[in-house]
Amino acid sequence: MATWNSRGLRGSTLEELINRTNERYLDEELALIQKIPTPITPINIDKETRHITLAYFDQKSTVDYIGAVQGIPVCFDAKECAVDTFTLENIHPHQVQFMESFEKQDGIAFFLIYYTKRGEYYYLTFRKLKEFWDRAANGGRKSFRYDELDPEYVISNDDVSFIPYLEKLQKDLESRD
Repeated sequence: MATWNSRGLRGSTLEELINRTNERYLDEELALIQKIPTPITPINIDKETRHITLAYFDQKSTVDYIGAVQGIPVCFDAKECAVDTFTLENIHPHQVQFMESFEKQDGIAFFLIYYTKRGEYYYLTFRKLKEFWDRAANGGRKSFRYDELDPEYVISNDDVSFIPYLEKLQKDLESRD
């Protein structure tokens, strides 16, 4: 079983921005996206602060978010990357399998990656991730470089409290036709 500790909070700022974005999309009646909590079993709880200091994951999580955008099922995972090389170890085989099955059911799966050094958000289509995943499975690089990504999927972040990923989702949909 995997254990939980403070490393699990690494993406909390990114997730907070995504949560705010999803609330805005809900208010504007554009989308209904929910955060999927990872089920845990607490082992140690600090009695003063009532914070969990050690826990075990009950099961493997699939994705961070799931919902619908204008009737289209969507799921995505949020990741942070401090450098220009994203290691595929940050993505688990069961996540790839879930997303692949999700897309076979006519859903849209993707990753939102925050490149912290660049201060940029990136919409990574599942198709592109699968190319990198298959390359690694066939003995190639076990990572991908920022310069391998399509610059048209960089998300404009003019508003510091909002990540407008629906624009890139639309581009993703149009590229499938």
